[in-house]
Amino acid sequence: MTWNDFNSADEQNNYDLIPKGTLAKVRMTIRPGGYDDYTQGWTGGYATRSDTTGSIYLSCEFVVTDGPYVRRKVWSLIGLHSPKGPDWANMGRSFIKGILNSSRKLLPKDTSPEAQNKRRISGLADLDGIEFLAKIDVGKDQNGDDKNEIRLAITPDNKDYAALMGSHVASAPDAPAAAPANPNRPSWAQ
Repeated sequence: MTWNDFNSADEQNNYDLIPKGTLAKVRMTIRPGGYDDYTQGWTGGYATRSDTTGSIYLSCEFVVTDGPYVRRKVWSLIGLHSPKGPDWANMGRSFIKGILNSSRKLLPKDTSPEAQNKRRISGLADLDGIEFLAKIDVGKDQNGDDKNEIRLAITPDNKDYAALMGSHVASAPDAPAAAPANPNRPSWAQ
């Protein structure tokens, strides 16, 4: 086999969209955009600023880690700021809260001091590599074509959560754990 003979190469994979509404365990990676705003706590170059709109967001890649769509990737943005008003940033904050609830096995209505502490991060770096249960959606790309998106994190109050998340969540409340060096950082980031 020579490098320029492709007769023996495997056939291409068909990457149809993941069906809308599919629940999948994912690992989120932030694609750094190089934008920092120390007054907001956005450091480390994780945020991206759009030269066109002035919006600031996290450009995220989500890799499915289990199930029939394992290793498939989905790209979505998480809003941090929009010059048009607070709505996009509020949606981004809600989504991040959902991610933290999902990853850290927190019920959304849990307002205990322990749960409140687990919903705090020391910086955007704490979100890079986080695993959670996501609901796959279908949206449109800039050309009007269908594409997968993730806009919702599934929390432990969902009937399918335990079966799909398994025991791989870093800070399971029933798992014995040593005292972390920084209680605001998840155990995977220690």
